[in-house]
Amino acid sequence: MKTILVTGGAGFIGSAVVRHLINDTDQTVINVDKLTYAGNLESLTSISDNERYHFEQVDICDANEIARVFKQHQPDIIMHLAAESHVDRSIDGPGEFIQTNIVGTYNLLEQARTYWTQLAADKKAGFRFHHISTDEVYGDLEGTDDLFTETTPYAPSSPYSASKASSDHLVRAWNRTFGLPTVITNCSNNYGPFHFPEKLIPLVILNALQGKPLPVYGKGNQIRDWLFVEDHARALVVVATQGEVAETYNIGGHNEKQNIEVVKTICHLLEELAPNKPAGVNQYQDLITFVTDRAGHDVRYAIDASKIAKELNWTPLETFESGIKKTVQWYLDNQDWCKNVQDGSYQGERIGLV
Repeated sequence: MKTILVTGGAGFIGSAVVRHLINDTDQTVINVDKLTYAGNLESLTSISDNERYHFEQVDICDANEIARVFKQHQPDIIMHLAAESHVDRSIDGPGEFIQTNIVGTYNLLEQARTYWTQLAADKKAGFRFHHISTDEVYGDLEGTDDLFTETTPYAPSSPYSASKASSDHLVRAWNRTFGLPTVITNCSNNYGPFHFPEKLIPLVILNALQGKPLPVYGKGNQIRDWLFVEDHARALVVVATQGEVAETYNIGGHNEKQNIEVVKTICHLLEELAPNKPAGVNQYQDLITFVTDRAGHDVRYAIDASKIAKELNWTPLETFESGIKKTVQWYLDNQDWCKNVQDGSYQGERIGLV
């Protein structure tokens, strides 16, 4: 049994990791989350009373508090997911992304290094710092058959992806310079239950149910590789516990879809699963509205996930078809969660697009 510290464990991917660790392993979990707009403890209600779960409301930029958490809980593995992650928000206000994603990662690395150097030899040998990143650090792909590999050069396009690229470089530098045992993963677009409603898939589902426009950037021909969040959570735990130090692993869903395909698929599923439409709506697809494209919008992302399959025996369990149906059904079944996110402090927030 190990103690795993998860930063950003109240976020979308982080909460999936925490639920997986508590439900499917014997590990103890320390959830460190600042609880910004995207952090939601309601996503962890099902496991919050488990004796192996502990929550710390701490900002990763707070060196003293992070040092205290390390000293108090004595983690064996750090899984670093805490990040500002929405591209539109990074365009509107890049400062928070620089602070959290770069300065926050630096601070976490330094506190982890101090903690690690003081560990007993056996615990020091088993310690891991797992940094979770994105395929957006690679920029976009020109050819229709090209894939991002672990050695693809970095070419970020947005303030968000540039800040994540910066944090990746810091993690590698702390490994090379100080010997801190690190591992990095870069993932494709996640989707699934508990996704904050500013992102494409939940935004489309909830807008459609309310009879609101379904905004699609440009012509909707941007291509993304879609990864079901629970598959990603499994992959992250495999890498954190079995990955080789100083290695990078790309995690993808093997599901390339144009954004317009994704939106039309959701509309088709809603026709089946939610046939009682809002007043004035004939077909959900009629709500699709094309809007001006995002500045610097990457056209295509696609992951080569062969390394993690070969070396760590991980492959996704969900196809896009099975995963998206589960996702739509989850949002239909969890309207209270959705309303709690959308009302109160969330009123007036700019809902962005992916």
